Amino acid sequence: RLLDHLQKETVSLDALHILVMDEADRMLDMGFSDAIDEVIRFAPATRQTLLFSATWPEAIAAISGRVQQQPIRIEIDTVDALPAIEQQFFETSAHEKISLLQTLLSQHQPASCVVFCNTKKDCQAVCDALNAVGQSALALHGDLEQRDRDQTLVRFANGSARILVATDVAARGLDIKSLELVVNYELAWDPEVHVHRIGRTARAGSSGLAISFCAPEEAQRANILSEMLQLKLNWLNAPARQPLLPLAAEMATLCIDGGKKAKMRPGDILGALTGDIGLDGADIGKINVHPMHVYVAVRQAVAQKAWKQLQNGKIKGKSCRVRLLK
Repeated sequence: RLLDHLQKETVSLDALHILVMDEADRMLDMGFSDAIDEVIRFAPATRQTLLFSATWPEAIAAISGRVQQQPIRIEIDTVDALPAIEQQFFETSAHEKISLLQTLLSQHQPASCVVFCNTKKDCQAVCDALNAVGQSALALHGDLEQRDRDQTLVRFANGSARILVATDVAARGLDIKSLELVVNYELAWDPEVHVHRIGRTARAGSSGLAISFCAPEEAQRANILSEMLQLKLNWLNAPARQPLLPLAAEMATLCIDGGKKAKMRPGDILGALTGDIGLDGADIGKINVHPMHVYVAVRQAVAQKAWKQLQNGKIKGKSCRVRLLK
């Protein structure tokens, strides 16, 4: 999109002082190498350039050589963060993975969990299978429009879903506090990506649990991972199948048309819900004000009431379109 604007001369980078290239390895994975070079061609030669990457293959080093002059390289050893994470590995066939996942989620009952898949197709299929047995899940992958991606992230962060099934590319930059569990539905091809995945469950010194599934065809990846981490992998037997307990979300999300451009503030929404509609303040969770929409988390038990009455009521003296996201 940026390159298109630059070529049409609807955007100018003449005043650019700092160029930041974040998630550079993933931009390469998505095939943006030529586009990156073309965008940078429009940037002033005199600038500060910062480049961030979870991995540092030759292709990234080559980009650094093209766009940076005598850069200072800062390397973070992510392996040091792993001792706080309990890792469990399960050997299973590909077709038994979904059943094992449902059983383990039922057993652990995490308040929040991210399940990583290697493909968009698997990501959506796993999400659908979890929802089919009452385990509230949302999918996050590259086929989502930006609005749908925003809604998915808001709903997961505010407790309207307990499980996020994601691809690595889609989950880059995802910052979820207090993530109890990470599941590798498939082992990552790159051991450093594995470290990046599981590190999400032990932020700020907290402990976490990471579960990895390994089909026979993934055994080589497991061996490489063990060597890289200098760790004897903790292989466990799959638990016996038991009746599945649901993982219902505590909250639901209302989407209100308006947002910052309509000068809506969290206090306006809170006032309408607790005043006119009569909800208890404890029934209202996070309120996220975006440019065109406001997302409000309310307890499932009062979601229908809040939705219906907001539709018929007013916020700041104006009627608003309200949807209950599902």
